[in-house]
Order: sequence, then C-alpha cells, then structure tokens
Amino acid sequence: MTSQVSSPAEQADGTVVGEQRKAAGAKDVRRLDRVIIRFAGDSGDGMQLTGDRFTSETASFGNDLSTLPNFPAEIRAPAGTLPGVSSFQLHFADHDILTPGDAPNVLVAMNPAALKANVGDLPRGAEIIVNTDEFTKRAMQKVGYAASPLEDGSLDGYSLHPVPLTTLTVEALKDFDLSRKEAERSKNMFALGLLSWMYHRPTEGTEKFLKTKFAKKPGIAAANIAAFRAGWNFGETTEDFAVSYEVAPASAAFPVGTYRNISGNLALSYGLVAASRQADLPLFLGSYPITPASDILHELSRHKNFGVRTFQAEDEIAGIGAALGAAFGGSLAVTTTSGPGVALKSETIGLAVSLELPLLVIDIQRGGPSTGLPTKTEQADLLQAMYGRNGEAPVPVVAPRTPADCFDAALEAARIALTYRTPVMLLSDGYLANGSEPWRIPELDELPDLRVQFTQGPNHTLEDGTEVFWPYKRDPQTLARPWAIPGTPGLEHRIGGIEKQDGTGNISYDPANHDFMVRTRQAKIDGIDVPELEVDDPHGARTLVLGWGSTYGPITAAVRRLRTAGESIAQAHLRHLNPFPANLGTVLARYDKVVIPEMNLGQLATLIRAKYLVDAHSYNQVNGMPFKAEQLATALKEAIDG
Repeated sequence: MTSQVSSPAEQADGTVVGEQRKAAGAKDVRRLDRVIIRFAGDSGDGMQLTGDRFTSETASFGNDLSTLPNFPAEIRAPAGTLPGVSSFQLHFADHDILTPGDAPNVLVAMNPAALKANVGDLPRGAEIIVNTDEFTKRAMQKVGYAASPLEDGSLDGYSLHPVPLTTLTVEALKDFDLSRKEAERSKNMFALGLLSWMYHRPTEGTEKFLKTKFAKKPGIAAANIAAFRAGWNFGETTEDFAVSYEVAPASAAFPVGTYRNISGNLALSYGLVAASRQADLPLFLGSYPITPASDILHELSRHKNFGVRTFQAEDEIAGIGAALGAAFGGSLAVTTTSGPGVALKSETIGLAVSLELPLLVIDIQRGGPSTGLPTKTEQADLLQAMYGRNGEAPVPVVAPRTPADCFDAALEAARIALTYRTPVMLLSDGYLANGSEPWRIPELDELPDLRVQFTQGPNHTLEDGTEVFWPYKRDPQTLARPWAIPGTPGLEHRIGGIEKQDGTGNISYDPANHDFMVRTRQAKIDGIDVPELEVDDPHGARTLVLGWGSTYGPITAAVRRLRTAGESIAQAHLRHLNPFPANLGTVLARYDKVVIPEMNLGQLATLIRAKYLVDAHSYNQVNGMPFKAEQLATALKEAIDG
C-alpha cells in the first residue's frame, strides 16, 4: 500500500486536507495533515486521562501536537450538567503547529451535556461520536433538550456515529468479577481504543501505563486493557466506521534531538531543578497548594535525590516566608502560587526587595478577581506583578510563551535572581500549565552556568584601616549586594524590613539615604541585561502585533494565516516585561499601528502607552479560554485595513 502525504502547509481557511487509499478487503485509510479531537464528558468520566493517554501515544508516534485541557473547578461537579462538563482537546499534525486548534474535527461526547456544551464549536461536517446509552429522557431534559438531538435532525450537518459505549464496555467485561457500575467506569478506555484505531495510534504505551497505574489491582488493570482492546476491535469490525485516518510523523518540524511530550508545569519543575544544579545550590520550594500551580509542588517533591526540598506550608504567607528564609540561608528559593496567593505574598515580596535576596515567585495565572475561575486561564496579573506592593518595590518580570518554553523561562528567572540579588516574578498561566507540546531535551552543555560566589570575608576597609563586612556594598556592574551565608565568621549583619543605610546595612531614617536607596534599587532592575526584542517582519509591514506570554501560539498562527492570504504584518513577542528590552521603543516607533492582544483588559497596552506614548490598540478577551487563531486573524486584518 502506498500513498502520498498531503502538503504540510496549513490551509489558509483552516481546512484539513488529505488523500485516501485502500487495500483489498480492508477499510479505507485516509491520509490527513492534521486533526483536532475533543473528548468531552462528566468530570468523573476520565476525559483528562483519556486525552492524556491519546496525547502520549501521539507524541511517541512523532506528530507535532498541542493540547487544551478544560475542566470545572469542583472536585466532582454535578453529573450530567453543563457546568460539570470536562473536556480535553488535542491538535496533532505532520507539520509545525502552534495551538490546540480552533474547531474540533472530531467530538467524542459521553453524554447529552457534553454534546450540548461543545457542539457549537464544531464546523459543519465534523464527526461526532456519542455514547447513546446516556441519552435518556431525564439526562436530556437536564440540559434543555426537549427531544433527542440524535433523532430530531439538528445534527444532520455532521457525521454522526451513535455508539452504545457503556453497553459495549459492560459486555466486553462480562467475564470479569466486576459490578456493572465498576465495568461502566472503563468506558473511557473503550472510547480511547476506538479513537486509537481511527487514527492508527500506538497501543503498547497505554497498555503498559494501565498495568503500572493499577499494579496493586491487577484485575482492574486487566479490565481496562480489555475495554481498550474492545474499543479498537469495535472500530475494526463495525460498519459504522468505514474509514480510518493516518497523520504522518512531523519529521521535518523538529530539529534533530531527543523529544518528549511535556506540560508547562512539568517543564517549569524541570527548569527549576536544572537551575539549582547549574547554580550548584540546593533548591527549596515553600508553597501552599493552589490551582493551577499545585502540580509544581507535586512534581518537585519527587526529586529529593537532586537536592530538592519541598515544604507545604499552612498558608501562602508561610510558604513565601519559608522560601525567603531559605534564600537567606543560601538556597535557590522558590514559591509557587496563582493570583490570589500573590496578593497574600505581596508583603514578603516587598521584604525580599528590601533584603535584596534572590527569590523566584512563580505565578500560574487564572481568572479573577478573588477566587474567580480557578481552572480557567487569564493573563490576569501583569499589573499586580509590576505594582502590587507598597512603596517603590520594583521586581523583574519574565513570561514563558509555550509549555516547553517554561523550562527556559525558569532558567532565565533564576539567572536574573541570582545575578542581581532580587526577587523575580515568573508569569505563566493555566493554558500553558496544563497544555502540552513536544520538548527537545537539551544537552547539558547547552544550559547556562548559574554559579554564584558567596562572600567569604570582609569587603570594605574603613578610614582607620579596619577591614569590615558591608552587606550593602554593591557590585559596580550589577548593583547586586553580597550574598553572605548565616554563620560565616565575621559576616554577621542585620536584616529586616526597615530601610537600610547604604553600604553598612544599618537601620536608617535619613531622608537623603532613603531617596538614594529607592533610586538604587530601581536602577538595579532597570540595568538588568536582557536580550533585545526580535521582530519577525519579512515584508516591511506597517502594522505590528505585539504579545506576551501564552498568546504567542494563537498570534503566530493568525500571522501565518494573514501572510498566506497576502497580507503584510510584523510580529514581536515579549519575554521580559520588566525591564523591557532596550530596543522596544525603537521597534514601536517603526510602525504606524501597534496591536496588543491580551487575555485581560489591556494590561500590557497600559504599560506600553505609559512608557512609550504609543497609541497601542488593545484586543482583549477574558472568557477563561485562549484566543482562537481565526478570531485573531480577523481582528488583525481589520487593524491592517483600518
């Protein structure tokens, strides 16, 4: 059997292209260049696990991919309701992709609520696989269906596959010593098997995963594997699925190297461990569990063998207090949180500014204010990171742009903190934290050298010739003060939140000294060495789209669509938000229009307007979801034409 791979170029209108082949006596196999699948069901239906397993097998196959988990905040949301729907979207392709996709080509709906919550996102002609066993009169009425959508013609524009997933799963497990309720729990594995057949995904990894996950319950492991295989066999034998699909590996999309699938929070965790090893310092995490940052605490707690110490504190304030103490003691200190926790930690962040100690504050942003939307994404905290402390308390701010980039952002934040003796804010968000993509594992010689020198003895000579230690005598290049480990003979010094005298570190209420110290702390941040801003402008455009953080994927995908359609547009993306790159003002001045898409009401735009007096145009969204590429392409086209 032979076939040709369709063009790897993404279609300007977002359609999926492919070719078809068929072997004698076999079902048709259609070759596609990309596919978007969404699994949806109750939060107890295992949709996140199902999506994660499909993603893992897709990564091992060699496709480029991007994922979007979307789940309710409740531990177990009300079953069968629209607010209780949990979904997992996966976009995979034979070429370089940047987003989880705008609209699913395939929806797997485990109940009426999952169908109703997601059908509006589907393009006409999309495939819908529904679990017909759950479409009871009561279940449909609960979500507002007066009649069955499977029978009333409302789904005529789609390719509908009604499958009694629950019944087929129970039948497949009839020889196991399980109750019906226990057997029904494996229906997600049946669905995973069916989709694995449809898209020719490897199966060995999932079976190995199930054996490991349920190693202490081999009967449950065997039942889930049986359900998984039954789903595969159902696809192979049923007449309802006449076509299966292949998406070739994205071999041309990746530089040579060893790759693995990685989420943003996992990449951040690995980046922190790598930073501590490169700095030759123990890593200390002081944290209080909070969505969506808790996974970093969970992951780092597994790495004691790398000198990692994790402390789950009783509250947010204790977490950062312990971390700051660890920094004073000579550790690479980290605290993790989300927006509400940053508010609670703000006083201690100010103390870290005053003490001038290295501290990483990891903020995995979510929708606010207050408790807000714990499991939904938002670029909510840029202004809080910049100004959310009393007094003049400047803090560097770094933002990763993709899940894999979280690794490099962690290393960069550590570099700044250690070099300049300052707390650093790292702004990730729920979209990056929970989403995943392929990551090339770097070679050790590619990692930066972050080693620092602790002060070992006196650093200042008084007029009478006496050698003393001055804790606030600064490096002339970085303005960083010396880092002296407690207990080092002769280096005893006072710390605290009251203003320090320049050099000696003694308590000082002198007005001129306070003015000098405030300006010096600001100058230290302003003088941080950050790379110049790179601009992608192949055609000499008049309009620049400027982004930061997790908007990188949707913005870049939108820019590609516009250029494919013949439009000229420039793109730049900020990693360093404080201080800004030195050439940012020059870059902005080159363009007639500057558009800044953000998942907030214009926080970066506010900073840009204030600092550079540029009439930046905001394009904003605060619905708890990332931008769609087509949506941004439309908005940017209007900006170009306007």
